[in-house]
Amino acid sequence: MITKIFDIDQNNIDEDILKEAASLIKNGELVAFPTETVYGLGADGLNPEATKKIYQAKGRPSDNPLILHISNKTMLYNLSDNVNYEAKKLMELCWPGPLTMILKKSSVVPDTVSAGLDTVAIRMPKDKIALKLIELSNTPIAAPSANISGRPSPTRASDVLADMSGRIPMILDGGEADIGIESTVIDLSENIPTILRPGYYTYEYIRTILDNVKLDDALIDDKSIPKSPGQKYKHYAPKAKVEVYVGDKAYEKLLERASEYKNQGLKVGILAFEESIEKFNEYYNLSLGSKKDLTVMSHVLFTNLRKMDANAVDIIIAEGVEDINLGKSIMNRMKKSASGNVYYL
Repeated sequence: MITKIFDIDQNNIDEDILKEAASLIKNGELVAFPTETVYGLGADGLNPEATKKIYQAKGRPSDNPLILHISNKTMLYNLSDNVNYEAKKLMELCWPGPLTMILKKSSVVPDTVSAGLDTVAIRMPKDKIALKLIELSNTPIAAPSANISGRPSPTRASDVLADMSGRIPMILDGGEADIGIESTVIDLSENIPTILRPGYYTYEYIRTILDNVKLDDALIDDKSIPKSPGQKYKHYAPKAKVEVYVGDKAYEKLLERASEYKNQGLKVGILAFEESIEKFNEYYNLSLGSKKDLTVMSHVLFTNLRKMDANAVDIIIAEGVEDINLGKSIMNRMKKSASGNVYYL
């Protein structure tokens, strides 16, 4: 299979290109497309055979549910018979945007999407290309991140091509994703709304909307079993080993560890904040932006991990951040990228 890439402008959408993409979706094929979080690998969310192709292309475990992307609120009521008060309140303030809600599913949702559960994950993206593609496809689009399972999520079309070339027929290139980490996932199917995956919409922000909300135990205690099936798997991992250090003097530990690995003959890659990046000029280094603006860090994290792989480093040593607000979402990804090798100084 030859994978074709089509450039498309958010502010001047070529509908002919999107109609071709929508035709592929309607015919049971896969299309990678941009969202404001990361690139998604899309299929007709109501077609069991089409959604099976997502699992095959990604090498994704079959017990890891898919998120259905919708373009209007009417679609939501077709996918769930129980759109509760909390869902309506979050919809009003967070949609379209990087929030995925888990609700009891209706009979139209295939088991291949829900992984056999009685719930379904739904989100309305903010990205104009994504919304138009869903509209033209006239179906909810099932779309996990458009990468090989376990790899860093793709924030550029070139990332998608690196993983999916020859596996899918089309990639829509809408430029770099704005946010850079996946959506917040909140389970609204039980009595207490529970955040299963932190994202751009933080726990602290969601608490200003819902009176009663909690974090999944696995986000607090690494030994707890995640409630979300997908959270138990390896995620976001580059080819190189990753170590993360958190604290005011983390850069000093990075210097120490980098020297140790260099003396072992290893090629070292450094991910550091701009406040300390100049200290690592003898190593391949990439900036995480300023500690004062973590939106930059979320935007570049996955891109930088992939750049490290492209430069064939043996070890990646990174500065981390405190587990609060957006920092909690970022550290959720870093802990998985580092297979738990995160140290608080």
